[in-house]
Amino acid sequence: MSSSPDTQKLDRGLSLMQATAINMIDMVGIGPFVTMSIIIGAMQGPASVLAWLLGALLAYADGMVWAEMGAKWPEAGGSYVFLQKLFGERKWGRLMAFLFIWQTTIQAPLVIASGAIGFSKYASFLIPLDDIQKKMVSGGLVIFLVALLYRNIRSIGRISVVLWVITGGTIIWMIASGVGHFNVHNAFNMNLGSFSSKSLLFAALGHASLSAVYSYLGYYNVCHLGAEIKNPARNIPRSMLLSITGIAILYLGMQTMVVGVLPWREAAASDFVASIYFERIYGSHMVGQIATFLILIIALASLFSAILGYSRIPYAAARNGDFFSIFGRVHPRYHFPHISLLAIGGAGFLFSLLFRLGEVITTILMMRILIQFVSQAAGVIAWHYRKPADDRPWRMPLFPLPAVVSIIIWLFIFLSNDTRYQLFAVGVIVSGTLAWTIRNRLLSSGD
Repeated sequence: MSSSPDTQKLDRGLSLMQATAINMIDMVGIGPFVTMSIIIGAMQGPASVLAWLLGALLAYADGMVWAEMGAKWPEAGGSYVFLQKLFGERKWGRLMAFLFIWQTTIQAPLVIASGAIGFSKYASFLIPLDDIQKKMVSGGLVIFLVALLYRNIRSIGRISVVLWVITGGTIIWMIASGVGHFNVHNAFNMNLGSFSSKSLLFAALGHASLSAVYSYLGYYNVCHLGAEIKNPARNIPRSMLLSITGIAILYLGMQTMVVGVLPWREAAASDFVASIYFERIYGSHMVGQIATFLILIIALASLFSAILGYSRIPYAAARNGDFFSIFGRVHPRYHFPHISLLAIGGAGFLFSLLFRLGEVITTILMMRILIQFVSQAAGVIAWHYRKPADDRPWRMPLFPLPAVVSIIIWLFIFLSNDTRYQLFAVGVIVSGTLAWTIRNRLLSSGD
């Protein structure tokens, strides 16, 4: 299949509002509704707000790293492009980019699967579902979203704005509904002394923060869509900082209201915290069902945005000769990477049938920390000192403090979690390095 040069171009059709909407719907999703009980339980009640604050701090600090790179290199693929630019476009940069693609082939379908599994889990509040029926729901959702994304970027931008109105409106309703039932003592009575030692407190905070950070992920999605953002040097940083600010306010308000209305032990034990919260306030099961339906729309919106962003990564690698060339094809009419979209969606569909939610969330984050987040932040610091005269359309304030804070928090989360997930993350890096070495030798022998 061949295409004319014009059909190989992506359209810069996303405005600031649309880019911000895509970011925000990606960030929310089902994440906070399925992790809230985990965070409350780990931090034993009101202290759970510390995990959400740490997640917000990390999102801001790391978001500034991404904003600087996104404004400088507004291309499809995000980290795939950034790692090459930061570490050199020959040896080390190509290795880092390959490792990112290597892990993306695993973690991108896992991200899609986590959202789809969370969707089916929450759907069982409305309709009782057995395990097989949950798999059917999660798999069917992925298929539906791929079909919805099979269109031009301008249409996707308009759909994203509608989905964000539903997402933001639902969380604002959730916060406003709790005002008349709010118990200040329950919400702010942090009892950190309940932890028998500081080491247990830090371990609990690390575990809770991993779940909170999972709920913030997506603040960088516009960087994956860099080639499709209007005026990217201005709009990429602004959309990221706007989305992080908006979501942090909503998350902190939502968390505070839930522990101020529900006893924390009840909230920690519930799989449907938000639904129970609405039932308790309004004394109506029907209101809980309406809220649950809206939460499912939010989950759908997040997956819509995530699949959109991830589909651009194999496309970028293929166009650069680092992945199968078929992934570089662009739809002749709608101008989007349709083969990459179908492949990412297909893998997400299979993973949604094979995995469980808890193990998926931890695996997703742990395997990304070292190559994607820590390496990028370190690379940006080195870039500043190595090439101080380079043009930077957007500069992070207080450099290098945001990048240093980002590295410290990412490493704290990585080191404070289960050893088996740490070993898995390192194993992905080692196996990717071996695959890259073998690939290079085969290419060299072919020459």
